[in-house]
Amino acid sequence: MPARISDPEQLKELLGIPFTPEQTACIIAPPAPQVIVAGAGSGKTTVMAARVVWLVGTGQVAPEQVLGLTFTNKAAGELAERVRKALVKAGVTDPDTIDPDNPPGEPVISTYHAFAGRLLTDHGLRIGLEPTSRLLADATRYQLAARVLREAPGPYPALTRSFTDLVGDLLTLDGELSEHLVRPEELRGHDTELLRALEDAKLTNADLRKVPEAAAARRELADLVLRYRAAKRDRDLLDFGDQIALSARLAGIPEVGRLLREEFRVVLLDEYQDTSVAQRVLLAGLFGGGTGHPVTAVGDPCQAIYGWRGASVANLDDFPEHFARADGGPATRQSLSENRRSGGRLLDLANGLAEPLRAMHAGVEALRPAPGAEHDGTVRCALLPTHAEELDWLADSIAHLVNTGRAPGEIAVLCRTATDFAEIQGALVARDVPVEVVGLSGLLHLPEIADLVAVCEVLQDPGANASLVRLLTGPRWRIGPRDLALLGRRARLLVAHARVDGEDDPDRRLAEAVEGTDPSEVISLADALDTFLESPLDGRGDDDGLPFSPDARVRFARLAAELRDLRRSLADPLMDVLHRVLAVTGLEIELSASPHALAARRRETLSNFLDVAASFAAGDAEAGLLAFLGFLRTAAQYEKGLDNALPGGENTVKVLTAHKSKGLEWDVVAVPGLVTGTFPSGQGREKWTAQGKVLPHGLRGDADTLPDVGSWDARGLKAFHEAMKDHQHTEELRLGYVTFTRPRSLLLGSGHWWGPSQKKPRGPSAFLRALHDHCAAGYGEIEAWADEPAEDDENPALRRAAQDQAWPLPLDDDALARRRAAADTVLAHLEDLAAHSGGPSPAVHAADPYDDPDWPPPPDDEDLPPGDGDPFADDASGEGDWDSWTADRPADVSPTDRRPAIPHQATGPEPTVPAGARRLVR
Repeated sequence: MPARISDPEQLKELLGIPFTPEQTACIIAPPAPQVIVAGAGSGKTTVMAARVVWLVGTGQVAPEQVLGLTFTNKAAGELAERVRKALVKAGVTDPDTIDPDNPPGEPVISTYHAFAGRLLTDHGLRIGLEPTSRLLADATRYQLAARVLREAPGPYPALTRSFTDLVGDLLTLDGELSEHLVRPEELRGHDTELLRALEDAKLTNADLRKVPEAAAARRELADLVLRYRAAKRDRDLLDFGDQIALSARLAGIPEVGRLLREEFRVVLLDEYQDTSVAQRVLLAGLFGGGTGHPVTAVGDPCQAIYGWRGASVANLDDFPEHFARADGGPATRQSLSENRRSGGRLLDLANGLAEPLRAMHAGVEALRPAPGAEHDGTVRCALLPTHAEELDWLADSIAHLVNTGRAPGEIAVLCRTATDFAEIQGALVARDVPVEVVGLSGLLHLPEIADLVAVCEVLQDPGANASLVRLLTGPRWRIGPRDLALLGRRARLLVAHARVDGEDDPDRRLAEAVEGTDPSEVISLADALDTFLESPLDGRGDDDGLPFSPDARVRFARLAAELRDLRRSLADPLMDVLHRVLAVTGLEIELSASPHALAARRRETLSNFLDVAASFAAGDAEAGLLAFLGFLRTAAQYEKGLDNALPGGENTVKVLTAHKSKGLEWDVVAVPGLVTGTFPSGQGREKWTAQGKVLPHGLRGDADTLPDVGSWDARGLKAFHEAMKDHQHTEELRLGYVTFTRPRSLLLGSGHWWGPSQKKPRGPSAFLRALHDHCAAGYGEIEAWADEPAEDDENPALRRAAQDQAWPLPLDDDALARRRAAADTVLAHLEDLAAHSGGPSPAVHAADPYDDPDWPPPPDDEDLPPGDGDPFADDASGEGDWDSWTADRPADVSPTDRRPAIPHQATGPEPTVPAGARRLVR
């Protein structure tokens, strides 16, 4: 290709970008392997685009001979657009020249997975892969895994988790095996040897006893992985893990690598620190291995925050050896360290946090501000007495910024977990600040979504006691503690009666052999609820000595009938089931009728959730509710960023997890929850010694970077746990570095002493203390710093929780009046229509217990039969206990959760009254 650029200054002039000396060196480097360690905000995408322009413009390569790989479709689209515009702006390509016989070439920019898929399409027959293989959507993955679990002959005595959890465990282990190129047979052999070694070990504590349990569970899961993979092969299906693993096999065929190197003379690898072991094997097999192919990898080990899902930061560190030059020497390592995003004061803070990280990785330099921005940027921090006061400070600070002219879209709230999303959203809505919760894991914490999911959980699993309690005590059914306790008592009686009635059964000995594993022995509140649909109870009559209130009996019967009706549609497509649940429960109508819900954009939130469900079901017309619930549980468990949702373009304050903020930036970033044990988190990654779904470190391709167990005794396992804590501390440092490099001008950091339910004070974390010291040195402002509580102080939130409170909450008289007025209007219209058509008039309740705002009466302990009345005592479902469920509920919100109450207390529709009209009454 003829050269159009000959000098770096010419490139700067053509693109209009004043490249730094570091950037220029990376751009004009000779076509040879190089790794660029690019710090946060240092312009790595600009450098990659300019390097393509330089190589094409100097005639070293044609545009179509450039391959660029990144992780997400959005990032691939942005990189492709940046490269395309740069080529046009530099005059290297002319978009107006159209020759059908000789179309202009363009660089190939795609995701790593898409590239692997293309490789399998072109060369899959070399390893026996049929070209008809289809890529599995998430829905099909969960559907197929659930089918494999249901059809597996078993027995699997070590797999004791719920069915939905096992679906997620199966897919997690299958993914880890693919990422590290480990065969299930190897895993089973490893765990068999481990169990043999543990036979003579003294398992002296609970942690040691978990090791053989996890190994046994992993062996059985490995067998299920084999069945799952066989099911995929039988259906010609592949998932993302299969794509990478099979492509890595192809990369070992010399002919494939030769063809790819001829096709793509230049390769750009973005976010290389986030690649997995299998992806590294694939890329090094095609373009590395001493070939000296011009591969440029860009990444930052300080931002390697996805180790929990298979990424290996060692790939970036070891790039010079994996992609050696043709003469055998290591690839060149270069750095980008001038940050053009944040002010110098913000960078000083980030550099201080990242100092231990820089010492761990080669080529990492401290960030420098752009010339003239050394004194820009502000940090404001606060340590408040309580969690509630912290959220008030946060919301007041953001509201002040918005009211003084800052665009809401330039503000983000980054949290370590999604736990506080609902309260943050509520606090901002109360101050008239437009807000958007980003990501599926965040949506699941919002009340309208939690209520919808709770109904689905109860429909799918009669043992989902916690979800049913949420519905019963919520603002729709408003069951009081007395009747709820009695319902739990009846649930236990049902199990006890089932055992008594089976005494004369000739198969009783068989039942005794499996006692404790039979699902019928799980105490189910849903089963107890169903008894209100039947007049007799096991032939003994409805009155079993439990004094339910008459109103509760009516509500229990109506809810049971509603759930029974909904269960008939469980075999329908997922979206049909969800819309039917919304129609029957009236949730969507309530969100449309409530001014508070409208102000909080709860209908938009519900629409976002339904979009997620529709996307889940799009790849499989038979996607069912069970698979979707498994998908949601996985999203909730890995709330760090499993889903690919990105902030929308609306002018709203974005609330998201810190993991999802990577690659994004805002003028203002607020980081709440900087308290001990929360951020940085002390929880740590799931350990293979305790979880059957986690691949043992010794089998991982990056085993050298991870701690492992030295000896199977208390001392050896304790040392392993301590090493894992250190490893977790490093990962939290990386996450903190990512978080504190997102703002351009203002960082707000806050914490508290007393959490919503903690008996011991939390206090500032290491991150908040770093912010405090930074501000105390004159680089920011300490807005509040509460003194440490005395040793004998109590959590004020617990004192408020211990006070007498109305449960259920009293109805909102104004809202109830508005709904009744609306219902009267609708009913009058219906009567008018009936009068003109000659049909019957719509029925109207003369007396409805739901219309009594004073129901239920205060509980009278003397009315309870002997016993504690605890519906979760002896709960075998593992859903949790009553105390933990209510512990962190403040006085001013709904008793079901720490969430604003939705004014949703409808009954089911009467036969002759449209559902919407009747629900509006409530």
